[in-house]
Amino acid sequence: MGIFQKLSTVLKSNINDLIARAEDPEKMLNQIILDMRDQLAKAKREVAAAIADERKLRAQLDDEIKQTRDWEHRAMLAVKEGRDDLAKQALIRQQEHAQRAAAMDQTWSAQAQETEKLKGSLRQLNDKIEEAKRKRNLLIAKQKRAQAQRRIHETMSGLSDTSAFEAFNRMAEKIEESERRSLAHAEVTEALTGDTLEQDFLRLESGYGDADVDGRLMALKQEMGLIAGPASEKPKALTSGEDDEEDEGVEAEAEAKEERAPVADAVLLEEFDQLEKKKAEE
Repeated sequence: MGIFQKLSTVLKSNINDLIARAEDPEKMLNQIILDMRDQLAKAKREVAAAIADERKLRAQLDDEIKQTRDWEHRAMLAVKEGRDDLAKQALIRQQEHAQRAAAMDQTWSAQAQETEKLKGSLRQLNDKIEEAKRKRNLLIAKQKRAQAQRRIHETMSGLSDTSAFEAFNRMAEKIEESERRSLAHAEVTEALTGDTLEQDFLRLESGYGDADVDGRLMALKQEMGLIAGPASEKPKALTSGEDDEEDEGVEAEAEAKEERAPVADAVLLEEFDQLEKKKAEE
């Protein structure tokens, strides 16, 4: 299993575990980003080790190539000096280094390709982490909006709940009913045990309204010129006793007429209508 496959497996395992235990999404996302960065740091160390191995192989390959060239030059020098025996030994050494260089070149080429792949994967992992960080901010913003909307819905649900208002209205009605009962009880008690003399005077005082009406009627007649005012009255002449008795009878009859019982509104309005019609006919 490759390095990044192992890292991917570990990341998925950690993320799934965090999601399963998620309580605060913002904290969980931050923790996931931290785990990703830790895995990225481990991947960097692994890639750095692979690069170091690749460079070591390259150095070994360069050394074998150098040895191959050096022994070739030595063989040529031996041939020039007429030392064929030394030339043969140099050629043998040159062949050995050339074979090792060829094998080393294959190993180094494979290592170099893997190292380049690791570098590319590391860049992709880093880009994904940066993208995850950007998405984290977006997800946190969405999560906060969702929380705000949930609080609004909960508040609206609380406002639509009328149980508290109904209880308040019932209590207010109960208090008002208690107050009405108290007032009724006080009224009954006063009626049974109250001062009757004061009530009698109140009834007498209420009779002053009729006198007031009589006074207003006299003032209206004076204003209309139907009767003379107090200043225009002439002194009464002395009459016999019979005339006095007749006058007293007339006055008594007039007072009896004036002290009529209250008339119903309908009858009163009908009489006024008749008066107005009579006035119009005249």
